[in-house]
Amino acid sequence: MVTLVTGGTGFVGASIVKDLANNGHQVVSFDISEPDKLLQDFVGQAAGNVTFIQGDIVDAGLVAGLGEEHKIEKIVHAAVYTVNREELEIERSRDVVAINLEGTANLLELARTQQVKRFIYVSSGAAYGSALSGDQMMNEETPPVPNNLYGITKFSSEMITRRWGQLHGLSTATIRLSTPYGPMERVTGHRAVMSVFHDWTGRVARRESIPLEDMDQGRDYIYITDIAEGLRVVLDAPELPHDLYNLTTGIWLTFQQILDGVIELSPGAAVIEPDAYRVKKAGENYSRGPLSGHRLFSDFGWTPRYDLKAGLADYIQWRESSGYLD
Repeated sequence: MVTLVTGGTGFVGASIVKDLANNGHQVVSFDISEPDKLLQDFVGQAAGNVTFIQGDIVDAGLVAGLGEEHKIEKIVHAAVYTVNREELEIERSRDVVAINLEGTANLLELARTQQVKRFIYVSSGAAYGSALSGDQMMNEETPPVPNNLYGITKFSSEMITRRWGQLHGLSTATIRLSTPYGPMERVTGHRAVMSVFHDWTGRVARRESIPLEDMDQGRDYIYITDIAEGLRVVLDAPELPHDLYNLTTGIWLTFQQILDGVIELSPGAAVIEPDAYRVKKAGENYSRGPLSGHRLFSDFGWTPRYDLKAGLADYIQWRESSGYLD
């Protein structure tokens, strides 16, 4: 089967491409960036089942042409402009809307013309926004209240995907990710702000000290390999009891817990204790509550394989073996 993955050279997309190629899919990766050596080494032996095509999802003609060149049976739409800082949101407002909405419409039209067996839209917990206070868990029944352009365009794309599927007889589903970490996270033209996992494991790899901030901050992080595997379960399911799934560990991790894990696996890691934590601006580092993964478990019996220690160990090993020190 031929599966199109948009954003296939990006952080989340790279692991999706690798996982699908290792599990019976012939993958067409479509991304505005070409695959570099780091990505090619990451995909490894699975590269024989992957065709990389460089192009822009906002180019409707180019997207339509993919259906003329390949008999596409399934689509995973993971390409996105990730904006999680207000200054970037201000600077690139038009790009966020164009890429995240017009790009989605182009891929859905391709799905219609190809009459694909399944269309997966890769969304984010950002779609929930400020739906509940930060200490409450959110399931798929929680009404979304996105409060920035990224979350708004993700939720809008979810609704467009659902309606497009209803109108044109397509099997569609949205998967909302909790915060990912792991291999292939790096600065790109569409992802500029890195996770604390990327920052701290990079500092360890470069033998630099880790500067501490507010260690009570946190997120419901999930290892990128689990994201790829969980998504494949939904993509390949014969039937979908629901069209919306959270993909998450459901576990809140504080910066302190993450730091403790890094130090346990890298005992030589040094930290810098500040005299005082920087005072944050209003709304900065807003953290929603954790997502619930119960629906995915209930429908398919799937749960993540990586806890914090296992994920960190695998991530650090990849950094060492790949030579990625940024």
